[in-house]
Amino acid sequence: MTPKQYLMQAKHLDALIDARLREIDYWRDMSTSISGPRFDGMPHSPNRPADAGFVRCLEKVSEIQTDVERKVAKLIALRDEINRRVDTIDSPEEQLVLRYRYVDNCTWEEIESLMNVSERTVFRIHGSALQHFPMPEKS
Repeated sequence: MTPKQYLMQAKHLDALIDARLREIDYWRDMSTSISGPRFDGMPHSPNRPADAGFVRCLEKVSEIQTDVERKVAKLIALRDEINRRVDTIDSPEEQLVLRYRYVDNCTWEEIESLMNVSERTVFRIHGSALQHFPMPEKS
């Protein structure tokens, strides 16, 4: 794994969490939009689920929330590890670029603005920072 791939894990995990949170919103909306039971006296299929639709939706919400909590804990640990490794880099500029890009999820344009440097300078600092980034030992 390259330093960039290692650092991108946090961005990808953050994006996965956002996707799962949107999924929770979807299932919550579904739980409130499902119609109630009909009492029209018509016989029902014996294969019909016994639970109301909203119950299944809320179970799905609970399942996804558990997954999100697990992912958030993993993201916190990964960000802590990335921050510890970034702290070992000598150059403050390199530390800033890596933090802005991989911890704060800034775009290149935002980094240029925050550091008040050109795009080319940001890319140069980024390349140098990746070369100096201490990778974890393979286990």
